[in-house]
Amino acid sequence: MASSAASSVRPPRPKKEPQALVIPKNAAEEQKLKLERLMKNPDKAVPIPEKMSEWAPRPPPEFVRDVMGSSAGAGSGEFHVYRHLRRREYQRQDYMDAMAEKQKLDAEFQKRLERNKTAAEEQTAKRRKKRQKLKEKKLLAKKMKLEQKKQKEGSSQSQEQPSSSSEEASGTEEEEEQPSFIMGR
Repeated sequence: MASSAASSVRPPRPKKEPQALVIPKNAAEEQKLKLERLMKNPDKAVPIPEKMSEWAPRPPPEFVRDVMGSSAGAGSGEFHVYRHLRRREYQRQDYMDAMAEKQKLDAEFQKRLERNKTAAEEQTAKRRKKRQKLKEKKLLAKKMKLEQKKQKEGSSQSQEQPSSSSEEASGTEEEEEQPSFIMGR
């Protein structure tokens, strides 16, 4: 008995510090408090709720046992049963109409998305082709400049050497200096 009394005596728990009651004044403060509470113990798993499934009506029964007839003598409760069945059927039809409309809108959206994608690809191809042409023109212009420089250097070297046709060389230089067309300007 002495041992059971000794084992039942527990050491005193360390007292927790009393937390000040903080009442959030707006949504931002409430979010801040929730985040602080979560960050106190980062190892604890945070429950993230899943997306709720969309409501769908109960499918119609495959076999209807108590078919209501139009005979007189129906009980007073039959109207309520009929009203409930009618309301459920209207709900089901409305749901099917809404789903059909949603599918139609989704199909239109996908078509529009595809059209926009093809238009963007065409525009990109057109611009790519234009860039390629511009690149080729610039490259051609550089080649022409290099050729002109080489010809100038060649003609200046030939001028330094005595030549009988100095007038012909000067005439061809003027023609070479002035391009017949200007690219990229």
